[in-house]
Amino acid sequence: MTDNKLSAYLGFAARARQLQTGYNTCLSLIARHRVRLLIVAGDSSENTVKKMTQKCASHGTDIRVFGTKDELSRMTGNSDNSVFAVTDRNFANVIKKEIDRIQSGSEGEVL
Repeated sequence: MTDNKLSAYLGFAARARQLQTGYNTCLSLIARHRVRLLIVAGDSSENTVKKMTQKCASHGTDIRVFGTKDELSRMTGNSDNSVFAVTDRNFANVIKKEIDRIQSGSEGEVL
């Protein structure tokens, strides 16, 4: 499911300090309208996904449910996080496009 481009973009965002992690940190950033894209791991609890989706919808923030905690943590150099906030508009745009491309490609596959 992981992609080299997506991994590179997330790594660049993390090194540029434009990627924040953690449930409470992300909630706070969303409330302050600092988040351009929120990424929630697909294996997060239903409550986490629901809460983050509602919070993003009420503040007009883009959200994507993608990957697993392990995959996203490995790509970003963090450990055991399931919620990731991209705070830079340019990083958010390219990461969103890559996630959408990967997800649209995987939907067409027959298992």
